[in-house]
Amino acid sequence: MNLLKRLFGRADAAPAEAAPDEPLLVNAYATVRDLPALPFDHALNGRRDLSDPELQPHLDGFIGYVMGRGDGQMTAHRYHLWRHLQRVRNHVSFAVAASDLPRVEAWALAANAVLFLPDGSVRAPDMALLLSAAGETDPAARLPYPPDAVARRARTLERLEDLDLKPPAGMPPALGEAELALRPPAEVLRRALALLYIAAWGQAFGAGTTLREPGQRTLNPTGFAALSPAERAQIEAADPKDAAAASWRYEAANTLLWALGVRAARIADSDATVDVDALWRAGAADAARLRAPGEILEALDRAWRAHWVVRQARQKGTAPAGLNGDVVAERHVALNWLTGFQNDRDTPWDATDTPT
Repeated sequence: MNLLKRLFGRADAAPAEAAPDEPLLVNAYATVRDLPALPFDHALNGRRDLSDPELQPHLDGFIGYVMGRGDGQMTAHRYHLWRHLQRVRNHVSFAVAASDLPRVEAWALAANAVLFLPDGSVRAPDMALLLSAAGETDPAARLPYPPDAVARRARTLERLEDLDLKPPAGMPPALGEAELALRPPAEVLRRALALLYIAAWGQAFGAGTTLREPGQRTLNPTGFAALSPAERAQIEAADPKDAAAASWRYEAANTLLWALGVRAARIADSDATVDVDALWRAGAADAARLRAPGEILEALDRAWRAHWVVRQARQKGTAPAGLNGDVVAERHVALNWLTGFQNDRDTPWDATDTPT
């Protein structure tokens, strides 16, 4: 089906009359960090990225528009579109001749963009209908995803193939490298040391034992200074029910230190808990720079899908072999924070979410 037919008529009906060179207003919502140049004749109406304070409120409003179409039910199709809009880093508005739509398609694929048209529809790069103003969708329409993210998903699914409960193949990929904006290494190290501090406090408080070195202010002053408001409140409240959950933060700290290249930090096994003493002995001195983006994204994709398995298993009252649910959950939150899951490197640790 050609682009003009997709845009101006249904697949099972004759296309509406349309002048092929009549300008079409397009609003493109791209998730890539660096927007590619528009390689076709166009009239630019505006362009902005996340540095523009008006973009996020605009995206919030557009998400509200998408969620309010039709009956507003949260279908898988609508959820995946919502997730795309959450990751948008660039918004560009332009007018283009309909005859140039094939070139727009190629650009939109490179930008990983969805397109909003004057009829109120949201379209895939090939103009397939993702969502109409009335809330209708084309079941064959597919959201764009970066090719490296799609390949990474395939590797993760193969790696998890032996699990009794497998993540669905229809789960979208995690981020692609072109979408990624990692937090600075110094910030990552401070957060890792704060996690070691709160975990040591939880372990000692819960067991009634002597506080371990990572939780001693004189030995881990950076970690103490970097505690989040919720972590400080936990320590001040000294509620025993918080201790067990806090002690699992060793796993989140291990994940961030792995991302920083600390040799003692390992995440290959999703069923093994961290060697805290080895991790602390390695300490900040072994944390140099962040690993390659591809390595971090491999870990993110695996943690996300493994966490889906863990949650599904818990709903069934079982525990999946080969996965420690607490280890997986801590890795997931750490990687979501590191990679800017909510598309905002300013999102605080306490507000980091792990939806599956």
